[in-house]
Amino acid sequence: MAQHAEAFEILAGDAGSGLVFLCDHATAIVPPDYGDLGLPAAEFRRHIAFDIGAEAVTRGLAARFGAPAVLSRFSRLVIDPNRGTDDPTLLMRLSDGAVVPGNARADAEERTRRIARFWTPYDEAIGRTVRAALGSGRVPSIVSIHSFTPVWKGVPRPWHAGILWDADPRLARPLVDALGADGTMAVGDNEPYDGALAGDVLYRHATRRGLPNALIELRQDLVAEADGVAAWVARIAAALAAIRFAPDLAERRWFGSRSGPVTPRDD
Repeated sequence: MAQHAEAFEILAGDAGSGLVFLCDHATAIVPPDYGDLGLPAAEFRRHIAFDIGAEAVTRGLAARFGAPAVLSRFSRLVIDPNRGTDDPTLLMRLSDGAVVPGNARADAEERTRRIARFWTPYDEAIGRTVRAALGSGRVPSIVSIHSFTPVWKGVPRPWHAGILWDADPRLARPLVDALGADGTMAVGDNEPYDGALAGDVLYRHATRRGLPNALIELRQDLVAEADGVAAWVARIAAALAAIRFAPDLAERRWFGSRSGPVTPRDD
């Protein structure tokens, strides 16, 4: 069963599965009262609005493990839940060449309104799900699913997938090794982005709680269709199945962050 709200969807699962899946950029939904943010429809089919393929992969992995998952229900163009509330890119005014008129005019009051309506409910849904997992008596590994463009600023990206992480290597390093083990996949280690970002979702809910975590980036052309999604769900599931109950993932350990000082939380 799934719990739906305007800002989030929670997929019910076994709190003791050892895993919680997240999808921060699951959809391109914009609530009717925001119209189209001044953008043509074609922009909402691009990566600037959501992470292509990430929702389907997240649902597939949650089903495969019977694990809980939390997915956003609003476009990253409305507000980006994978940013801290003080991040200047929380409301994007320009995204990959597209000016976003509905954000260009957003003032501090509108920013506060969107935080309260979208960012905070999604954040709180993750918190409830993580606390329920901890309440099972098993420390969960937090796995966030994203996707990236095959080409950026005219330069092809060579990776099939990337594993982003901050200072805690316990889940990320084994995933890099497992996904690249057969030599057919180019797996980036903190590529195509760096996983150390103060205030992002994994910082807030995993780094600060001392939970094993990794952000999996998948190249969008590989997960744009159902067969690619199925292949990557199977590939990631095999990697996670081999390591999710590893002894060093069974405890909370605070590694801090490469982005700066961290205030730990024990909830």
